Amino acid sequence: MSSKLVASLKYYGISPWELEVLYGLLNGMFRVEEHPDPQQYEDYPTMLDIALPLAFNEAFFKWFGISRWDKVKGLLKELKRRRGSGRTLRIFIRFFGSPNIIFIVDLLENSWFNTAIDKIDFVLELLPFQLDPRKIPQNIIDVIYEFDETTGKWNLHTEDSQHTYVFSQNEWKLT
Repeated sequence: MSSKLVASLKYYGISPWELEVLYGLLNGMFRVEEHPDPQQYEDYPTMLDIALPLAFNEAFFKWFGISRWDKVKGLLKELKRRRGSGRTLRIFIRFFGSPNIIFIVDLLENSWFNTAIDKIDFVLELLPFQLDPRKIPQNIIDVIYEFDETTGKWNLHTEDSQHTYVFSQNEWKLT
């Protein structure tokens, strides 16, 4: 029986080669559970949902390794390159912490897609400000980051059972 933490891969439209490469990168650090999803959502022919059982923070990157993380990012960019521009690929990267952090990457243009993947690392520097316990709304479980092509930055939002919030001008605002 393995004492490794369990990472989860949920997907459709991924080739066996692509899956094997990602599995190999994650399996070095996690026990990986694969969940092929026969149902296609929305109008994306390919979807990949990577759930990592650790918080998104400096400690994760020290433990996982920058080199391994760069290889994961390279594979994600290659997935998009192979599928071309348009609504061809949607990726979720989930980190489980307090709160959970979810990155959604589904940009149409390859260059913006690559920029978004590369800039995930930069969100680390913003976490102390964006997730300051004195500022973040109470009872928030998930914080969702989506890349904005207009500003070239990751925007975040969240919701509880009754409200939706966005982070703007250094504070959380009810929408």
